[in-house]
Parts: sequence; structure tokens; C-alpha cells
Amino acid sequence: MVYGKKCNHRPPFDAHMVANPVQLKFVPVKEAQQVQRQKATVLAMLFWNINDQRTCAAASADWANFACVSNHSSCVDTTYMAGYSCRCDAGYSGNPYVLGGCSRDPGYNPSAQRNVTCTRSCGKMKIPFPFGLEDGCSAKTEFQLYCTASALMLLYSIRRPGGYVTNINITEGYLDIEGTSYDQSDYGPLFYIADRDSNRLQWVVANITCQEAHQHIFTYACVSPNSECLYVNSTVVGYSCKCNDGHAGNPYVTGPDGCKCNDGLCKGVCRSTDGSYTCAGIAIGLGIGFGILLLGLSAMFILRRWRRGVQKRLRMKYFTKNHGLLLEQLISSNEDASERTKIFSLEELEQATNNFDLTRILGRGGHGMVYKGILSDQRLVAIKKSKVIEQGEIDQFINEVAILSQINHRNIVKLYGCCLETEVPLLVYDFVPNGSLFEILHSGPSNTSLSWDGCLRIAAQAAGALCYLHSAASISVFHRDVKSSNILLDANYTAKVSDFGASRLVHIDQTHVTTGIQGTFGYLDPEYFRTGQLNEKSDVYSFGVVLLELLLRKKPVFTSESGSAQSLSSYFLGEMQERPVKEIVAAQVREEATEEEIISVASLAEMCLRLQGDYRPTMKEVEMSLQLLHTKRLLSSHVTPENGRAEASAPSHSGNEINPAPAHSQRCYSLEQEFLSSASLPR
Repeated sequence: MVYGKKCNHRPPFDAHMVANPVQLKFVPVKEAQQVQRQKATVLAMLFWNINDQRTCAAASADWANFACVSNHSSCVDTTYMAGYSCRCDAGYSGNPYVLGGCSRDPGYNPSAQRNVTCTRSCGKMKIPFPFGLEDGCSAKTEFQLYCTASALMLLYSIRRPGGYVTNINITEGYLDIEGTSYDQSDYGPLFYIADRDSNRLQWVVANITCQEAHQHIFTYACVSPNSECLYVNSTVVGYSCKCNDGHAGNPYVTGPDGCKCNDGLCKGVCRSTDGSYTCAGIAIGLGIGFGILLLGLSAMFILRRWRRGVQKRLRMKYFTKNHGLLLEQLISSNEDASERTKIFSLEELEQATNNFDLTRILGRGGHGMVYKGILSDQRLVAIKKSKVIEQGEIDQFINEVAILSQINHRNIVKLYGCCLETEVPLLVYDFVPNGSLFEILHSGPSNTSLSWDGCLRIAAQAAGALCYLHSAASISVFHRDVKSSNILLDANYTAKVSDFGASRLVHIDQTHVTTGIQGTFGYLDPEYFRTGQLNEKSDVYSFGVVLLELLLRKKPVFTSESGSAQSLSSYFLGEMQERPVKEIVAAQVREEATEEEIISVASLAEMCLRLQGDYRPTMKEVEMSLQLLHTKRLLSSHVTPENGRAEASAPSHSGNEINPAPAHSQRCYSLEQEFLSSASLPR
């Protein structure tokens, strides 16, 4: 591609179209008579796409020349000619062909019809706002229509014959389209919902939720005083407007054309009330109606009060069952813990998650679901809603929360508190925005892959966190589920060890603990699997598999060339017997790392994977080895530590990120005690 030329065209076009693999196609649509100018014109649309590759799959494989470079953009195969095109994802708009081109859709312009002389009819058909015919007369360019002497057309549908608008129902929010040969993509996939069965198009005014729309008062569409927002979640996600019950009109405008009380619903006179309507009829009917209304309201008030009482008693029952009073005493007895750890009410967390809206789900796991929330002080948090567990496990959960609230480490996810007013306690911890190490290594595009510097730094940080859990805390913690998907990356791509749902606390005089087998296949310590005895060396084995992922860029269980599933650790140990380690590692690692570094990390991983735990190094030894390698690399190359994403635009940070803070300064843990606390939740 020839992006980046100095010209006045927006990518992917430039002044030398021949040099670019961009295909253009001219499609005449309809000879028409333009009413305003009384002269013949030809309405046409010029389509274009990128044709250096025939499909999105082929184009995305050639990442260096892939056109869809903006975040929040996706590739679309074009059916009417060979090649592909790019578009911004739902909820975003802009130019997908430039970096940062797709930004969050701000909504639409509710005052576009002001200060402009707008034609509001096409033949016998009325053209209500937010639609319009001339520039500046519609709320969005996607709502602009084209009027000819014989037909009204939606500009987004002119690529196919027969896409004529025969009816605009502003009350129900749909367009009737003449013709049956069309699909969703013909009408602009971001704002229109095609219904093949009824030849009808619904629309949304912006690809955001009602809650988001209310926050943008200058672009909020539902401007009529008696209108409300309606959230649409279908093939298109967004919101539209409708008049309140008992009202009719246009919810997108103010004044006499807006939502008015519908007299047809009343035998008397219809009068608007707050969000509804009332009918003024004869005195007897009004009296009876008022009496019924009063009785109904009284019953509703009593019922609501009774339900609140039931809910309050149930929440108090759960709070007591979950040892809330004991936990309050344990936290309040420690000044540091009481400042950092809070016992939240269920109401606070319901408000933070919009009543645990499904759109707030960040992920699902063996222990339950995690929701994204916004606390009243505007902190972004992740809220763990665990599956049902037994009372004995809840007792252990409370004990662990009390302990973990006193621990702090910069490379362990921070716990803010918990809620005990539900059957299973909820955990509130710091929101970590940049995903997991697993996603970056195995799921992300190649331009966001980790540099070797970043691999060493993140590995050293994660090892430091595990070392702290094993030996620096007053009570040792065995993680029991160390894997790359449980190593999260914050805004600065600093490693944060997370998900302690399978973890166990061990008193300082214990060397191991006997448990039921838990863990993730591919990472599970074979000695622990065989004996059922969990110790710190079980985490060391799992961390050795993470080191292999960094070296080989393969998943812990991957499909071999023969098509069978193969363990990464078995593959690595077998290949080490057959050929030099430099031939085994990923190509990127061979390019960036020195041979000494490759051999050192491979040897360290091999030691971590020894079958007998006694012969494996401790996490402290693993951390020191990785820190030494990373420091030597920085000194030899004369570079400053970066965030590890060599191709990414996230800010770099200073050298003090190389070494985790000393153990004695990290005693607040904030660890998602979260799941440590839910220690024995079943997987």
C-alpha cells in the first residue's frame, strides 16, 4: 500500500491511484427529474475497495499491508467485486484506514434543522426530522434522503434498484422500503436494521446506550418533553426515541410537532402528566378512576414496602451468614486494612453495574462472572460474582479476605473490598484494562506482539509477585492456577497476577497442603496431580510453562503438525534432546534475543519443569535469574525499560519498574483477594 503520501486525499486514496491497490466501481442508479432545479440529473454511487488481496482472511495474514489499521475497525469481504473494505465497529465512526481513525460515536445533531430552509415533503410524502433532503436538514448524513419526481430514496440503499422509501413511520421508528432484493449491508450496517419478511427498516440514531446518550446533553436525540429513550440490541446496537404512553407525534423535535397527548385514547380530554397521561371525563368516571388509582397506589406502596422489608431481611441474613460482623471487626482492627478495604452494600454494586447488566460482563470463568463497574467516586472496578459455594468454603473465604486485605504488592491485582449481602460474597477489585498475557501472545494481531524486552520484564514482575506470595507474606499463599491468562496487564503494561479462586493459604510452618486436584490442563504440576500434595514448587512448574509460551509463542496445549493435541512442556523437553534450543524458539525471539539470553531462559524453564519438585528452583531464584537477564540486557543495549509492547503506543515508564518494590513495603496486597478469598470455588 502507499499510505502516508503527502497529498490532500484521505487514506486509502492519494494523488496516484494507479500506485495503490484500490479498485473503484461506478454504478449508475436512476435517471431522475430534480424537482428544485427542473433539469435532468443522474444519481450514481461510486464504490471502491482494496484489491491487493481477494478476501479479509488473506489480507489480515499480510499484516504489514493490511488496510484496516485503526483500533475498533474490522474487515469486510465485498461481494460485488473482488477485494475487501474496512469499516469502524459498532459504536464507533470515522476513518478505519488511518491510525486512531475510528472514535466513539458521539451521537447525532438534534438541532441540524435550525437556521436552514429545509424541504419537508417529497411528492405526497412528508419528510419528518431526523430525516432530511438537503445538506444540514438531517440529524446524520445516514438519515439524508434523495427525492426525485417519482420516488424517495435512502442514499445508503441506492446501490440496488428498488430501494425506494414508501412510508416513514416516525412514531414506531421504521421505514417501509419497496422491493425485496436487499440485505443488512445495503443500508449501512451501523444505523439500520433490515427485516426481510416485512420489507421494513428500523433505525437507531446513534450506536450508544441510553445511559451513555443521557450523558451527552448536546447530542441527545429525544428532545420532545414527553419522549423517552428506547435501547435497541439486535443486529444493530444503539438507541432510538419514542413518545411516552398516551402520546403521539415526533419525539425528535420540540414544539407543536413533538409528542402530544393523544385525545383518541380518552373519551374526554387527554392531559399530559409526568411521563404519562390522564383523561378528564365526566365527574363520576373521574371519581371512580381516582378512587381506583388511590387504592392501586396504596396497594403498590404497601407491596413495595413489604418487598423492601423482605429484601432487607434477606440481605441481613446473608450478611450474618457470611460472617459480616466478624469481617468488619477483623478489618477495623487493622488501621491499614480499614483504609484500603471496604465492605460494600449490594445497592452500591447494583448501581455500579447497572443492576449487573449483561453488557457489563467482562468475562466468564470457572468461578463465576466478572462485571465492569463504576463506583460512586468514579473508580473503574471489576466485580467478581461467584457461583454458589458451600458454607465451609464461605468461612474460608472470609478468613482469606481478612488476611489478604492486609497485603499489598504492585504486581498483584488490588482488592478494594467485598459485598456480603448476597448468597455468595461479591469481590471488588481494581480494573485492569489491557487484557492478559495469553491474549497478547496468542490472540492479538502481530503488530501488538510483545518485544523480548517486554517478555523479560513481565516474566520478572510475575515471578516477583509469586515469590512474595510464597515467602514474603506472613502467611504463605500457593496460587495453584498460574497461567498466562491470569497475568493481566494494566494501563502501563505492568504485570498483575490475578484470579486466586483456586489458591490456598498455608501457615508458615507448613511445607505443603493436601487438596483436591485443581488447575488448568497444560500447566498442572504432574507431581501435584499424582500425590495431591500442593506446595510452592507446583506454582514453579506452572510458571515454567509460561516461560515456554514466551519463548515458543505456542499455547500450553497446541495442535501438532499431525493434527493431534500436544503438551507444550512435553514438546519442548523432547525437542531439546533433538536440536539446539535456538531452532525451537519463535522467529521473533531469535531476531530480538541474544543466544545467551535464549539459552538462559530455556534452561530456567527446563529446571522449572523437572518432574520432582525438590529439584526445581524456588520462585525467588526464578525471579533473581529473570531480573539479572533483564538488567544485563538493558545495560548492554543502553535503553530504558519500556512497556513491553514494541509496536504499541502505550506510554513507556521509567527504570524503577525493573525491580518490584521490597517486600516490606508491599503489605497491602489488594490482591483480588478476590479470588484468593473464594479459594476453594470449584472449577
